[in-house]
Amino acid sequence: MNNQQASRRRLTSGLLQAGRQWRRLTAAALAADDISEACASPLVWLRRLGGGVRQVTLAAHVGIEGTSLVRLLDQLCEAGLVVRRDDPEDRRAKTLWLTAEGEQLAERIEGAIARLRSRIFAEISEADVEATLRVLEALEHAHTRLQQNPSLLEADS
Repeated sequence: MNNQQASRRRLTSGLLQAGRQWRRLTAAALAADDISEACASPLVWLRRLGGGVRQVTLAAHVGIEGTSLVRLLDQLCEAGLVVRRDDPEDRRAKTLWLTAEGEQLAERIEGAIARLRSRIFAEISEADVEATLRVLEALEHAHTRLQQNPSLLEADS
């Protein structure tokens, strides 16, 4: 294995590890509100997007499949944090709204995550953050390209 291959392996492994570490830290930061990171994400995105969002739009922002989001929304609705309403433009669709309690919790979650980010990035330069963002954007571009042309994923003969 050459240096380039080793670096790329370390990067992809590091991305997975960093994601797991972020989820663990987030879970700890949210423990006081007794909410999972999985349920917190739709709440935060609903707050950011505003009320009246369709499930498909929220799923895209959260980065999960619609079926996975439905299970989370069921939990959030049962907890009195989110309500589903008929979409006035499409009777088959539902729109999502935070309740007053959901809005308050989403605000606390945003604050907890902001404090966590401040602690994590306290000793990381803005230049390093910007470089990382460029790499993540390149990976996203590659993902899109490979999704649009699945034959590129096939092993060489």
